[in-house]
Amino acid sequence: MAPAQSDLCRLTGKAPRNHQHESVWSRLLLACSVLICSLVFFLLVLYTFCDSASLPICHLPRLWLTRPCNGLSKSPSLGVNSATCPQWTALHPTKHRGLSEDLDVSYSSEDFKQRAIQVLGDAVRVPTESYDDNGPVGEDSRWDTFAELHRVLEASFPRIYESLNVTRVNTYGLVFHWQGSTSAKPYILAAHQDVVPVEAQTVDEWKHDPYSGYYDGTWIWGRGTCDDKSDLIRQLLAIDSLLQQGFSPARTLILSYGFDEESKGIEGAGHLARYLEEAYGRDSFALLLDEGSLYTDMGGTVFATPSISEKGYLDVEITLSTLGGHSSVPPSHTSIGLLSRFIAVVEDSPHQASLSRTGTPFATTQCLAAHHPMYPEDLRKLARKALTDDAALKVLQERLLASDPLYKAMLGTTQAVDLIEGGVKVNALPERASAVVNHRIAEHSSVGELQQHMIDLLTPLAIKYDLALVAFGSNVTCGGAGQVVLSDFLGTALEPSPVTPTGHGPWAILQGSIKAAFESSPARNNSKVVVIPSLSIGNTDTQFYWNLTKHIFRFSPSFDTDRFNGEHTINEAFRADSLSEGVRFYTKFILNVDESDLP
Repeated sequence: MAPAQSDLCRLTGKAPRNHQHESVWSRLLLACSVLICSLVFFLLVLYTFCDSASLPICHLPRLWLTRPCNGLSKSPSLGVNSATCPQWTALHPTKHRGLSEDLDVSYSSEDFKQRAIQVLGDAVRVPTESYDDNGPVGEDSRWDTFAELHRVLEASFPRIYESLNVTRVNTYGLVFHWQGSTSAKPYILAAHQDVVPVEAQTVDEWKHDPYSGYYDGTWIWGRGTCDDKSDLIRQLLAIDSLLQQGFSPARTLILSYGFDEESKGIEGAGHLARYLEEAYGRDSFALLLDEGSLYTDMGGTVFATPSISEKGYLDVEITLSTLGGHSSVPPSHTSIGLLSRFIAVVEDSPHQASLSRTGTPFATTQCLAAHHPMYPEDLRKLARKALTDDAALKVLQERLLASDPLYKAMLGTTQAVDLIEGGVKVNALPERASAVVNHRIAEHSSVGELQQHMIDLLTPLAIKYDLALVAFGSNVTCGGAGQVVLSDFLGTALEPSPVTPTGHGPWAILQGSIKAAFESSPARNNSKVVVIPSLSIGNTDTQFYWNLTKHIFRFSPSFDTDRFNGEHTINEAFRADSLSEGVRFYTKFILNVDESDLP
């Protein structure tokens, strides 16, 4: 006998069915199902086509459009705040898990630390200085010191020189080719061998000789310890350790080491990039990792900030030429006086900053708002609102610019008058005077836009003083009192770099490897690590590699506090404990890229 209706309801927890209401609810459920399916279909289409499409919605911050880590055979999962700043979990090698864990133990040993200290010190003891006025290789003997560094590297890493193919490009550029067993796209680890010169008059101000490589128990002292021999040595130590354990890569790895990054990069990375493009072709590499941003501890949370783009560069020389003569009968304005007026106009007309939702600084800001534990709450709310509200975006820009001068450099083109010259004698009218204005071009601007800005800005002044204006090879105005010429000083104009995509396989591998290195470190495994994209306001050798891959990252695995006094200054020193930790990161990264199913 079937139970009574009330008993059935009590057993199942269901109320008696009302057939009149049932049809209404059925229609409502059907409508909701259709809506949900439509939304899912829309997102799938968006995820599929936004990489190549130019739809307006595709230009909203990629932070919220990020999809799971395609290009990985083992996808890390997303953590908190993934809507505005996706955080992949730590990515540990799986096929080579045992190897990775064994090397973790090795890297924590005192023997390994001492070896790392020794080989970095040996490299620092070779003064591989590069100068702005270096001549071509083969014509300037100052390059010859790099031959000694090569002898030091070969003596320190004989296993690498025996196992990898080594090619010297333009004599002192180094390419190490570690052949993989598959046809997957190779990838590049880059660093540079050269250092900024030490000014002779500052040597006495160093705690230890700038080329001593001295280890005091905490710091390794000398020029290049921070920039960039520590990265170069840590990469080689990771590869040497993998070779020692019998590792053989599936994916080909290229090491590319230039030797004039601190000057122009043309002799080193310029030649290396051409060599690699000729050997492999355009867009032939899965990714490239070069020196760049560091770790920073912010309120107990460690932020790793790999740069995914760089600002552009242009030095504009302003040259004034007027008639000379005796200074006892001067004109109203000498060439120096006129030049000072042009400089004043330039400095009184700074470039406008712009916070754009499509720009890297906006992505960085969203990540800080999402993850910085001490971020002001009102600014956090404003950042979230700025995702879709134009008025909030403008207020956010104003607040950021008022909070830190660094934002001015991040959000706009900067200018600085750095060089000036004119006159040869106190009683002779100067026939020529010149100044150089250094510009770092905003991510959203271009060399051409900056040049036009300078022309528009200075043309009225040239007309006022009856000067002929020649700007970047074109005649702009005529005049009889003299001439003003705007030119690209030393021909170093550089467009802002392409922006590396985030949310794809390469970015997720980098992010996951950084976190895995922290988790595996006895010294750092209690730290919370957040990896966020950033803009580099300086330039690196990566400017020469744009044709090789769309995935270029600039990151050095060390803390800002691992550098005693920074780089390019007196008392450059690197914390010894950071050597092993950097090797740990490079090892995880190499193994994770090797195990990935990136193209």
